[in-house]
Amino acid sequence: MKKIKIGVLGAYRGTSMINYCKRANNAEVVAICDKAPEAIETQKKFAEGLDITYYDNFEDFIKHDMDAVVLANYAHQHAPFAIRAMKEGKHVFSEVLPVQHMKEAVELVEAVEETGMIYAYGENYCYMPSTYEMKKLYENGEIGELEYAECDYLHNCESIWASITYGERDHWRNNKYAAFYCTHSLGPIIHITGLRPVKVVGLEGLKNKRNLRVGAKGAQFAIEMVTFENDAIVKSTHGNLYKDSIWYSLYGDKGRIESAREDAMNEGYYHLYVNTDDYDGQYKTPEIKYYKPELPDAECARGFGHGGSDFYSMWHFVEKIKGNPDADIIDVYESLDMALPGMFAYLSILDGGVPKEIPNLRDKSERDKWRNFTACTDPEAAGDMLLPPCSTGVPDISDEVYKKMYDKWQAELQSDSGYIAAAFSQGSEDSQFNR
Repeated sequence: MKKIKIGVLGAYRGTSMINYCKRANNAEVVAICDKAPEAIETQKKFAEGLDITYYDNFEDFIKHDMDAVVLANYAHQHAPFAIRAMKEGKHVFSEVLPVQHMKEAVELVEAVEETGMIYAYGENYCYMPSTYEMKKLYENGEIGELEYAECDYLHNCESIWASITYGERDHWRNNKYAAFYCTHSLGPIIHITGLRPVKVVGLEGLKNKRNLRVGAKGAQFAIEMVTFENDAIVKSTHGNLYKDSIWYSLYGDKGRIESAREDAMNEGYYHLYVNTDDYDGQYKTPEIKYYKPELPDAECARGFGHGGSDFYSMWHFVEKIKGNPDADIIDVYESLDMALPGMFAYLSILDGGVPKEIPNLRDKSERDKWRNFTACTDPEAAGDMLLPPCSTGVPDISDEVYKKMYDKWQAELQSDSGYIAAAFSQGSEDSQFNR
């Protein structure tokens, strides 16, 4: 069986891809690119015995003989690399998020259409056992048509902030607005139902003490109230509240399915509650099912992050390249359905909570109005459309805060011998490529 040859941009996340290739046996990592020498050297130790070429620059890396590229660089810089890779004849697996402004969104869609290359979005929360089981149940009509849903991705990162921002004042995590990283919460609802978001209202939580003391300039958390194309409403909450929560709940016109709360313990959010009727209006005595779903080849996925979803998102991508008709990827249009609600929620926030229409870039007639729209919080990309990271403006954070974060990161590198090993064995969500 021919193995798909994969290159990885971002050495830390590359470890997860190497582990995938060892387990799945349908792909092999042939090249890894990272600007950080220590990341490359550490990666070589973990990949000992494998035939991998290492690069410290993208221009040489992209010319390597490979079928596909995994983009695990910084989350606000995926689109330019994706476009370039596809134009070089490489399929693309992009980590979150797909784009940071609408000009990139238009260019990304058109690059996929023009090149014919496969683009898959790595929203791994769609492939967790609970959310993927929800997708099957929804497609089988278990709850009927969606009327309302709620979803949480709340992750208090204060204790690890130094290790993922390196004390850099302008690291993307320190500059992002609260609604930016919305696809871990909203993405699974879209993938479960296949429905497109059409309108959004945004809110942000301004009690920012945890963010300010680590150097993050955006609001503590955000809420998107999203209207879907069938008039269903979804409440998506994500950000840095004190206690973590991963949770999904969908109400249809004949029942409800939801994951267990994180506080249920014992891998709570990998379990499901199913409470449905046979038809709308039956109102039978509830027969609530509670179980932990298992995905196919669960043993292969064991040990991979997010309940094995890191394994399955890659498996579907590789199988799509190989022509498997059952491969279930998140294509470029669906990736933007997941990401644009956060972008337009923030525009809603800045406009005092006015609802914003979410563009459908499948429609070529909608693209021209956004072709030069670069509004975002990245000074290098926004040009004269630079947005503040928070609706109240740019907070005044002292240099001492960033020095403290840098010193903490350096101390972790020096004192904790297991820290780097853990990052490599699990596959970090971030990369040192553009540190």
